[in-house]
Amino acid sequence: MRIPGRAAVGAAVAIGVIGMFGALTGCSSDSGDDSKGGKGGKGEKSGKGGVKVAAASGELGGRDTACALPVRFSLAKSWKPEAVKELEGADPELGSTLLSQGPVTLVCEIDAKPAGHIGFLRVWTGDKGKAAAGTEPRQLLKAFMAEEKGVRDAQYSDVKAGDLPAAEISYILDNPDLDESKRERALAVVTPKGGVVLHLGGLDSDEHDAMLPAYELAKQTMAGAGS
Repeated sequence: MRIPGRAAVGAAVAIGVIGMFGALTGCSSDSGDDSKGGKGGKGEKSGKGGVKVAAASGELGGRDTACALPVRFSLAKSWKPEAVKELEGADPELGSTLLSQGPVTLVCEIDAKPAGHIGFLRVWTGDKGKAAAGTEPRQLLKAFMAEEKGVRDAQYSDVKAGDLPAAEISYILDNPDLDESKRERALAVVTPKGGVVLHLGGLDSDEHDAMLPAYELAKQTMAGAGS
């Protein structure tokens, strides 16, 4: 079942989401693009392809952080993480009261507004049975985006997220209701504690590009939660 669009997410998630998370689907072009970037330093650094890497200011994923996750990674300065709570007024007979996409569930949103941008890094996780056992990162990523429409120019890469094998997709998302298109991307890893998808959208392509340094920081510093 396809998950709700941007407006529905804003109404459903108790913390009040702005914009639309835009999940994924569609065709792909494969490449064997494995990379490992730096850890982020006092200022932004250039990663692969000239993409900047934001300066680190704190970490997310540990039990003592805003969102306990199967992975941990560095946060960009001023970005604010918050755990996603159960949907208000959800009918228990309909199943999960959390927002799910394929085998993973939305558990954490990292808000860019305090850093001056409009958008989120969103973290989706799945338990070992649903999103890890026998699953490769690309399989998880494809399962995550299988129900979404409006994706074109999708490009897949096999990469590294820190030292973890990962799959990544960049794509254009068309929204016929709003007569707009914008760039988005996502990353998937599989850990012994479950699968993880990190997704970056944004209000539009300009906002997406402006937020890429924070995404790259998370990608390059990612490690298993127990590492």
